[in-house]
Amino acid sequence: GECGTCLVKVSSVDKASHSKYGHMGGPLNAREVAVLKELGKIKQAQIEQMYVDDLPPTEWRLACQYIVRDEDILVEYPSR
Repeated sequence: GECGTCLVKVSSVDKASHSKYGHMGGPLNAREVAVLKELGKIKQAQIEQMYVDDLPPTEWRLACQYIVRDEDILVEYPSR
């Protein structure tokens, strides 16, 4: 969970389950926050809001850290 090679964009295909961030994934852990911040996929304000909302602040996740919930999701792998 520290290299960023498993970076994915996760979105919900079930519109009824959308949170304000688009999917039900859990909050990011400290490692994921550090990697996403280093990659420029998350801002400090989003991190701070995540701790208030207890929801993921971005569609970008690390596949090795992502916990799948009970919803249909679309996972996109960015080309490098």
